[in-house]
Amino acid sequence: MSDALKHECGIALVRLLKPLEYYKEKYGTAFYGIQKMYLMMEKQHNRGQDGAGFASIKLDVDPGQRYISRVRSNHAQPIQDVFKQINERISEELKAKPEIADDIHKIKSEIPYVGELFLGHVRYGTFGKNSIESVHPFLRQSNWMHRNLILAGNFNMTNVKELFENLVELGQHPKEMADTVTVMEKIGHFLDKEVMQLYQDCKAEGYSKREASPVIAERLDIAKILARSAKNLDGGYAMAGLLGHGDAFVFRDPAGIRPAYFYQDDEVVVVASERPVIQTVFNVPFESVQEIDPGHALIIKKNGKVSMNQILEPTVKKACSFERIYFSRGSDAEIYQERKNLGKLILPAVLDAIDSDTDNTVFSYIPNTAETSFYGLVEAAQDFLNQRKNNYILENRNTLTAETLQELLAVKIRTEKVAIKDAKLRTFITEDSSRDDLVAHVYDVTYGVIKPEDNLVIIDDSIVRGTTLKMSIIKMMDRLNPKRIVIVSSAPQIRYPDCYGIDMAKLEGLVAFRAALTLLKERNLYHIVDEVYAKCKAQENFADKDVVNYVTAIYDQFTPEEISDKIAEMLSSPEIKAEVKIIFQKVEDLHIACPKNLGDWYFTGDYPTPGGNRVVNRAFMNFYEGKDARAY
Repeated sequence: MSDALKHECGIALVRLLKPLEYYKEKYGTAFYGIQKMYLMMEKQHNRGQDGAGFASIKLDVDPGQRYISRVRSNHAQPIQDVFKQINERISEELKAKPEIADDIHKIKSEIPYVGELFLGHVRYGTFGKNSIESVHPFLRQSNWMHRNLILAGNFNMTNVKELFENLVELGQHPKEMADTVTVMEKIGHFLDKEVMQLYQDCKAEGYSKREASPVIAERLDIAKILARSAKNLDGGYAMAGLLGHGDAFVFRDPAGIRPAYFYQDDEVVVVASERPVIQTVFNVPFESVQEIDPGHALIIKKNGKVSMNQILEPTVKKACSFERIYFSRGSDAEIYQERKNLGKLILPAVLDAIDSDTDNTVFSYIPNTAETSFYGLVEAAQDFLNQRKNNYILENRNTLTAETLQELLAVKIRTEKVAIKDAKLRTFITEDSSRDDLVAHVYDVTYGVIKPEDNLVIIDDSIVRGTTLKMSIIKMMDRLNPKRIVIVSSAPQIRYPDCYGIDMAKLEGLVAFRAALTLLKERNLYHIVDEVYAKCKAQENFADKDVVNYVTAIYDQFTPEEISDKIAEMLSSPEIKAEVKIIFQKVEDLHIACPKNLGDWYFTGDYPTPGGNRVVNRAFMNFYEGKDARAY
C-alpha cells in the first residue's frame, strides 16, 4: 500500500500433544516446539514489527520448579531478538551442564522455555505507544497454578472505558485503561471466582488443599469463564490465553472480524492468524486448516482434549475485508485468487478512463503488495484485447492478409515495472519544505518505457490518506511524460474510521472525507456538516445500541465518481502536466471478489458492532471541534 497503514496483530499458539521424548526421537530435537514457534511468528512478521513476545508453559512440574517463561522485545527486529535471547539462554544452560544434553527430563526441568505449550505474538503499536509494557503476551501471576493467566491477542475494543469501569465496580484497581489489560483482568476475575468455587466443592468432598489442586485443574470450565468474561465486550478480537496448569484457549469475536485458524493432529494443536502460516510450517494441505468459528473458542485442556465451544451468539459474519485486500500474506490460495479478482473486476472502469485504448497504455503497480491484483487486471485486459482481435478477424475474414494477421497478433498488453520504492530513503529533515522534497523521492521510476501519447495505469491496494500519491508517486510518474496517469485502487474509497484493529482513527486523515467536505463547500451544502454534528452531539450519551451513524450524510449528496474526481484534483498539483484520474473499486465488486470477508464498515459505515457507530460519531465530533484525539 502506498500509504503506510498499521494494524494489530498476529498470534501463534502451539500445544504439543506427545511427551518431549517423542519429538526428540522423531524430529531429532527436544526444542521442536520452540523451532515451530519461531517459524510461525516469522511467517507472520507482516502483521507486526513493533514488538514480539513469546511465552511457554511446562506441564506437570514439581513445586518449586519454574514452569512459566516469557520474553518480549520492542527492538528493531523483535522476533529475531526474542529468539536470540531464548537461544542464548538455552546454549548457556547446555554449556554449563553438558551432561543433560540427551536427558529430556532434565532439559525440561532445568532449561527455561522448553515445554509443551507455547504462545507468541507480533504487534503494531497503533496507539503510538511502543514501550515494552505494551508488548504481548501479558501475564497475570499467582501462586495458585491455575490462576496464572497469559494473554495475547489481535484485537481492539471499542468500549475500553466501560470495561475499565466494570472492573472498578468489582473492587479492582487496574493499572491502566488499555484493552488488553482490562480484558485480561476481566477473565482473571471470573477465573478466580471459578477456582474458589471449585476449591469449596473439593473441600466439601473431603479433598485436602494439596489434593484439590489437580482436581480443580481438571474440572475448570474454560467456556463458562469466557462466557461470563465476554458478556460486555464490543470489538473485533482473536485472543489467546494460557493457564498456568496447562489449559489453553483461542476466542474469536461473534462477527468474525479478526481472523484465527487452527490445525490438529495426534502430535500438535496449532493456531495462527493466517492459514498459509500453518500450511507452510507444518506442511499440511489447505483443507486441513480450519477457521475458528465466530463467537466460539477453541479450548485445549491440559489432558489434550480439544473442543470448539460457543461463547457468544454469532452475529452476521463481517470478517475484515482488508485482511484479503492487503494485510494477510497473499500465499493463501483463496486470498491470491481474490486479489486477482479485485484486479479483474475493476478493468471496465479502467477502460472507460483510457477510452479503451489499450494499444497506448502501459499497466503497472505500486510495489509490492498490489502485484497480485495487477496480474488480475492484466489478465482481464488481455481478454479484452483478445476479444477485440477476434472481432476484427471475423469482420475482415474475407480481406485479411497474412501480413495484417501477423501485425494484429503481435499487439500485446504493455506492462512495465515503473514504480520502484527506495526502501533505504529516510526523511531525516523536519523542515517542511526540505522534507517534502525528500518525500517526493521515496519512489524511483523506470525511464524510457512511456511514450508521450501513452496512458499510464498504476494499481495500488488502497488509497487512505493520499499523502504518498500527492507528494511522491504522481510527481514521479509525471516525469515519464505520459498523456494521462490513472491511479487504480483495488479497494473502495475509505470513508470511515476503523475501530477494530486498523490504524484509521481520525476522519480528517481520510482523503475521501476531505474530498466530500470540499464538494460540500463548493456546492454551498456545508450546512450538512453542522447538521451532522448536531445529530452526533445529541446522542453523545446514548447507549451504544441506540447510536446511529449520521456521518453517512456527508457522502450522500455525491456519486462515488464525483468524490473520486475530486480526490484526483486534490492529489494533483499545478506542475503536473499529465491528466490525472483516480478509480476506486466498487463495494459490490469487492463483495464478489471476497465473498467470505464482507466486513466493509470503513467503506460503507455499516459497523458490525454497536460500538462502531459511537466511534464514528466521536471521530466526527473530534474533527468538528478541532480536537486532535483518537475516537476510541
